[in-house]
Amino acid sequence: MKGQFRLLLPFVLFSLAFAADYQIDGNVRYAHYAETVLDVLQASAPALGDRPGVILIHGGGWVQGDKEQMVETYALPFIQHGFVVANVEYRLANAAPAPAAVNDVLKAAQWFAAHAAEYKVDPKRIIAAGASAGGHLALMTGMVPASTDLGPVTKIAAVIDFFGIADVTDQLEGPNHREYAAAWIPDQPGRMDLARKLSPITYVRKGLPPILAIQGGADPVVPYAQSVSLTKALKAAGDDTELITVPDGKHGFTPGEMEQLWPQIFKWLKKHKITS
Repeated sequence: MKGQFRLLLPFVLFSLAFAADYQIDGNVRYAHYAETVLDVLQASAPALGDRPGVILIHGGGWVQGDKEQMVETYALPFIQHGFVVANVEYRLANAAPAPAAVNDVLKAAQWFAAHAAEYKVDPKRIIAAGASAGGHLALMTGMVPASTDLGPVTKIAAVIDFFGIADVTDQLEGPNHREYAAAWIPDQPGRMDLARKLSPITYVRKGLPPILAIQGGADPVVPYAQSVSLTKALKAAGDDTELITVPDGKHGFTPGEMEQLWPQIFKWLKKHKITS
């Protein structure tokens, strides 16, 4: 399915560390809602073989944000390292409350895997990555079993979770209550059951893809303890997981912190044979 418009234009954007020359296939429709579109970003140079792919998911507490905010900080480093990026838009709470965002991202992952050959992507090397609420959605993409009936389940090679929410229930009640979580899952019968169903921590079990969690030790929005608990539970289940802690890091990292993180991230991806 093609979107309302399609762009194949060369761009040259400059980040602090490097320039990336890339092309974008814009607003490709992956489902029938107005918001369910994605951009495919890849290097302008012709591909010599199948490449790794990343489903990239923006944050904003499921109530705000857009895919464009992910390009410079997150998409460009992946493109620079040979990835094809599927930068995903999804329905926010004002368009449709939970579980719509999860439904949408699972469909986006299915679309990307189905169109892997078109973009010269190796379907066995597609990862999911996201920041904040996008980190939560990336975790859900890699962890949700088919039995949840939340959407199609796609084989994901690895997950990179930048300061994502692992336990949605923790943000609905108690000292870590957040208004964005309450807006995404408003008052309703079975509200906490739904929150548990939408929490990655619920789906910890043996056999999950490798998961890399990255969070600041002083995150004021999503408690750092969430990443600690998630990685501990994954290790206890026998899964391959790692937590990178940014000392005194907040919710979102400075350009300098990101510059230090990317070499660690790509070393981890190489270890898991996502990149060469």
